[in-house]
Amino acid sequence: MRSWRLAAPHGSGQLSMSRATDLVMSISHADPDALAASMLRIAGETLPVSQCTVFAYEFDAKPRTVSAADHRGGRFLRDVADRYTTHFYALDGNRSIIEQSSGRGESRVSSGSGDLANALVLHQQHSAEIENEAYRAACYARPNVSDRLSLLVQPVDHVWLSINLYRDSAYGVFQPDELARVERVAGLFAHAAKSHYALNGQHQQGPGAAMLARVRRVCPALTPRELDVLRGTLEGATAAEIALRMGIKPGSVITYQKRAYARLGISTQRQLFALCLQSGQR
Repeated sequence: MRSWRLAAPHGSGQLSMSRATDLVMSISHADPDALAASMLRIAGETLPVSQCTVFAYEFDAKPRTVSAADHRGGRFLRDVADRYTTHFYALDGNRSIIEQSSGRGESRVSSGSGDLANALVLHQQHSAEIENEAYRAACYARPNVSDRLSLLVQPVDHVWLSINLYRDSAYGVFQPDELARVERVAGLFAHAAKSHYALNGQHQQGPGAAMLARVRRVCPALTPRELDVLRGTLEGATAAEIALRMGIKPGSVITYQKRAYARLGISTQRQLFALCLQSGQR
């Protein structure tokens, strides 16, 4: 696995007017998967890529699928994405980059000129580099993926988007000249994803995510699992509902909740909501 920061905007190469128009139209399209489908068509003109996903990592909670497109059509890729966001996102190299760039250690990608909000980071992750067998099987072997190239961009504070292009196993891994082609459209893809998020992201987050951001400011030490549980609590979900969403047992939800409450110095759900309200008034 390797990652590198794009220090300057890259040109869009020979992108046709029809493809550019298609991408612009996808930003506000009623079908959220239109964005990934447009990016897949653009990348597919010069690269053998079979799938594209866009994930939003918000306030250190588990990611959600913003857009997904697969040449095969149907729900297949959405199902793979659901398994990733439920079970495997914490094992992803993208997550490590985001955590380091969000203050959980000195970032290896935030150095250089320009502020982090405008940074573009590319991350390449081969199937053979995935140590966890279940993760590799569900998100690489089953969808027949040999390599993934991710473009990471931060639209607002505490939120990251990842735009992911997946390579079919028949074509091996991305080669240097192919990476250069992706770099040429990286700025365009990032701008489209950020614009799509500006139109749709805040609405989809809901009040639970906004309150979660306040909790995270109070206690940056909260773990991703603890944040996931707190978000469910703030959204009014029961322990059973949170467990189903996270793919864990209800007893584990209670354990994570108690640990989070201890870190925050509270003991009840009412105190959690009070803490959010107090933090919002600061």
